[in-house]
Amino acid sequence: MENHVNPAAHTLIEALPYIRRWSGKTIVVKYGGNAMTDETLKRSVAEDLVLLQHVGIKVVAVHGGGPMINQMMDRLGLESQFVGGLRVTDAETMRIAQMVLVGQINQELVSLINLSGSKAIGLSGKDANLIRCEKLTHPEGDLGHVGRVVAIDSSVIHTLTDAGFIVVLSSIGVGDEGESYNVNADTVAGELAGALNAEKLVTLSDVRGIFGDVKDETSLISRLTLDEARELMATDVISKGMIPKLESCIIALEKGVHRAHMIDGRLRHAILTELFTDEGIGTMLEGPALPWT
Repeated sequence: MENHVNPAAHTLIEALPYIRRWSGKTIVVKYGGNAMTDETLKRSVAEDLVLLQHVGIKVVAVHGGGPMINQMMDRLGLESQFVGGLRVTDAETMRIAQMVLVGQINQELVSLINLSGSKAIGLSGKDANLIRCEKLTHPEGDLGHVGRVVAIDSSVIHTLTDAGFIVVLSSIGVGDEGESYNVNADTVAGELAGALNAEKLVTLSDVRGIFGDVKDETSLISRLTLDEARELMATDVISKGMIPKLESCIIALEKGVHRAHMIDGRLRHAILTELFTDEGIGTMLEGPALPWT
């Protein structure tokens, strides 16, 4: 009689050592790309986050929402302006950014997580002075209310994740006078992962990972060391859209996060595939000192 392994059972057995390893640890997920706009992918991400939480992982999701801000500004007849690839954020644009990020995107993901069987709480960086910022200056012009992260107080996040909540954080920061700042969400994710002493940072985007040649689909780089990532930043291999994502991973690793992953958020259950299978997906960046391989 032949022994046939049930595929579902095989998947669970393969996941078991990873579940043991990550249980009790913190994982930061940068939520972006098509996963924020496609209804099926939205539900898939929410389900992945809930499963992580149910196996004992402390989960924090960070999001931005540039395309949605653009859409809202278009509806209101306002023109989006950029300097050096960064959105010029005047007072009106800042109000719109807060409305879209905090009032729309954040609450939508919170609701999906709650409906998927867990408890989520939405925060912005202004809550409990979580993300302290100063005005970001740029040599090409004034950016308005665009912030540079100067400090993160992660105590409220530790309190919530220890109590069994999934935290969903929008990338709005606060200045010394209580003013709001629009902050790059990739940067927030990297800084936050370091502040939380997270085990991993997982970034969802609309590409499979980092390629040695963007025109060659077979040139996916599956592993990078921190030094190799820094070297890549000095080349023209990384496209403009991927630069802040790679910078975010480097920030996280430099602050002690063990691994950072850049994965294809267009795939359903991409987070689970990366974290709980031997093969994984995307590009994994490794810090200088790893306790477990």
